[in-house]
Formats: sequence, structure tokens, C-alpha cells
Amino acid sequence: MTAHAKSPKLQRAKTKGSPSRETHALTELALRACLVASDAAFNTRDFLATAAQVAFLAVRDCEKELDQIEQEIDEQLPAAITQVSELEARELLACLRFSNELERIGDLLWWVAQRAQSLPIRLPKPDLQPLIGMTSVVEKMLHSVREGFTERELEPASYVLRADREIDQAYRVLFRRHVANSNPRKMQHSADVLLMAQALERAGDHATNLAEEIFHLIEGRSLRHKPKKRVRD
Repeated sequence: MTAHAKSPKLQRAKTKGSPSRETHALTELALRACLVASDAAFNTRDFLATAAQVAFLAVRDCEKELDQIEQEIDEQLPAAITQVSELEARELLACLRFSNELERIGDLLWWVAQRAQSLPIRLPKPDLQPLIGMTSVVEKMLHSVREGFTERELEPASYVLRADREIDQAYRVLFRRHVANSNPRKMQHSADVLLMAQALERAGDHATNLAEEIFHLIEGRSLRHKPKKRVRD
């Protein structure tokens, strides 16, 4: 893997001292949540592709663990943030945002798995393949989020911002195809497919929020109030 240059601002900040034990512990929890969310995406994709019960149960377990991690960070952060420097406080707030966004991603992926399991028949390939593709992109986004947060690098975060457009495009293609289908007997099927696609699109949005948080953590600037098109190009 090609090494990316660290932000000079971050390099200077790192020389001021090692993070406190509390900050390190909460950062490790946030990184753990990234791994668990990636596993949830992997197993959701596997369940869509194979309908394997073990994959379905793995998505459920990931969702439960993400809930637990969010609770732990919520409980530990208030005391920790009163004892650290401004730089560490920024990292602790990033950990909180990571746990919140990743917990929501876990909920959405678990919902997709439950919805897929409840269908009376397997989805046809023209619907299944785009959903699998969207889930695969979410998984890659989460891997990049973890890489960017671990290494404090902007390139993985930039990839996430670009990848979000892939998910949006896949959703639009599915939406146009199912809206064009006016067969009343297939309305429930179309609703199921579009709701699952919408949940995956929202998961991509949450991953994008995490990429923006990495920019904020490294560079001290927010991307949230800038035009999305300019930021992602």
C-alpha cells in the first residue's frame, strides 16, 4: 500500500505528547466499532448472496456489539473529556461521533438482513445484484474509514466521499426501474427492493459523515457546510 503524507498540522500536534490512557481506550473502542460495522456489511452481503443463516446471525451479533460500544463510549466520554487537552478533546468527540454513526449503520444493515429474510421468495438477479453491489461499496467505505482514522490520512476519507456517489447512482437506477413498472401485482416486491436500497444508501451517507469527521479531526476544518460536489471532486 502506498504511504500517504500526514497532515503537517497533525504531525506537529503529535509531538506534544502521547494521548492519555482514557483517550487511547476510547479511540480503540471507536476503531473496534469500525471493524464490527465492516463485518456487518460483509455478512449482509453474504446473506443477500447466499441466504446463509450463519451470515444472518452474524449481522445480528454485529448490531448488538455496536450498540454496546456506543453505550460504553457514551458512559466513559464525559469524565474523560474533562481531563484532556483541546487536541485530545477533539479526538474524543470524534470517537463519540464514530460510535453514533457506526451504530446507525449497524441498525440499517440489520434491517436489510431482516427484510431480505422476510421475503416470500428470493429476489431476482436484476434486483439482487445491485443490492449486493451497494453493500459491497458500504463495506469498502467502512474499511477506508478505519484506515483514515487509524493512520490519520485523508486519502482513504476522500475515497469514501467519492464512493458515496456509486451508492447513490445504484439507488437511482433501481428506483427508476421499479417506478417505471406499473404492474400492481409487483408493487410489494418493488417496495421491498427500494426500501432495502434506501437503507443501504443511508448507510453510505453515515459512512460519508465519518469521512468528513476524519477531515475535521486531521485538518481542523469542517466539510459539512461546503457544497458537496466541490468537496467530493
